[in-house]
Amino acid sequence: MQPNTLLDAILDEAGISHAGLAAHVNQAGRSRGLALRYEHTAVSRWLKGQRPRGQVPDLICEVLAARLQRPVTLDDIGLGLPGVPAARVGTAASTLSGFVERATALWRSDEQQRPHLLGAPAVTGTPAVMPVWEWENPPEDVDVSRGGRHPVSTADIEMMRAARAHYEQMYRKTGGIATRTRIVGFLDAEAAPLLRGSYTDEMGRQLHRSTGGLVAIAGICAYDSDAHGLAQRYFHQALRLAKASGDTGLGAYVIALLVNQSLFMREYRQAVAFAEAALRAAGRDLTPALASDLYAMQAKAYAHLGDGRSALSCIRRAEAAADRILRGREPDETGYVQPGLVNVQVAEALLSLGDLVSAREHAAAAVDTPAHDRGRVHRLAMLSQIELRQGNTDEAVVTAVEMAEQARGMESQRLRDRLRAVREHLVRSDCAGTAEAAELIDGALRVPL
Repeated sequence: MQPNTLLDAILDEAGISHAGLAAHVNQAGRSRGLALRYEHTAVSRWLKGQRPRGQVPDLICEVLAARLQRPVTLDDIGLGLPGVPAARVGTAASTLSGFVERATALWRSDEQQRPHLLGAPAVTGTPAVMPVWEWENPPEDVDVSRGGRHPVSTADIEMMRAARAHYEQMYRKTGGIATRTRIVGFLDAEAAPLLRGSYTDEMGRQLHRSTGGLVAIAGICAYDSDAHGLAQRYFHQALRLAKASGDTGLGAYVIALLVNQSLFMREYRQAVAFAEAALRAAGRDLTPALASDLYAMQAKAYAHLGDGRSALSCIRRAEAAADRILRGREPDETGYVQPGLVNVQVAEALLSLGDLVSAREHAAAAVDTPAHDRGRVHRLAMLSQIELRQGNTDEAVVTAVEMAEQARGMESQRLRDRLRAVREHLVRSDCAGTAEAAELIDGALRVPL
């Protein structure tokens, strides 16, 4: 089940509590001869994604329409029947308009820190695949113009681009936990009114592109906070915004984020398929940096699946693409593909294949290459694990200590995963110096996030 953010947002707009909605629904039911006994706990379940039975969805619409003094449909409260199109959806523009309302409802609920959002699991199977399929296939958005109250200007687009760069740097320096609340607040306060504003098709494409870049960062921060269902929803939103922008390169970048999440969730075949979709559909918009990352992540997936031949083929393609990267000709979003990133990705694939010598060469090359703070922690963690596997305990301890010191001040569940993994390897080796390094990592882990 996915949280019903539309119902959450409209309840907030109506200023009605969970208990209040339950009481009003019970009263409306009595007027129809129904003996309903709902309490606030039932409303909480609806917000988590459970569909009310029988006539209750219609009663909710009736209650909220009376409260807001305007018509409220089942689609407005997120309870439209699956496969039945909304009455107002008839063109690509209206479909996009409906998406905007659903997306901004999610931002509003997340900004208000609704607990059912953070705990929502990531979807798998068809619901996970469909957004990628819809991005790759027709229909396209012929016209994304909109006639809202406030005109969107070039200055607004520049603000959105500057915000994306700002929050990306914040994420790299402090982690996703601290950054997520800031970027979601920005989306709700600044991006949502712009999407509902007035703009031409050309301006609208720029707006949807800049918003898509921001939403992708929000997804990265949610992923980094261990909120995987929420992260996935942000990635799917960013993919839809990328399609509306007409920029297939941006869409391929978002799919790379979904590939990374699939790897973390051990959905290795899905990771391979998603990467293939991005490589296939991006066409001329596929830059060398993005291609190198997609191939490297495919290599990791194949390695986990035990397909060494395919993994090595992808490694060669990743390295060839990395050699073609030209700084200054890449979009802002692929700035994360810094020198050394492919090395650490390849090191992880080779480690899974059992080639420790080559894995260490790549991991050492990654560490010797300058990187932003967050990336350096990941590189040091990989090198330390490989050194321990090789029996080079003294070197591993020195690397682990540098990693722990580098991670100070960052709030990230993913970095904590790295720290814990290195600590476990250190403790299992039980050699001189490992206890002190493990204690240093424990100190970093003691601070609650």
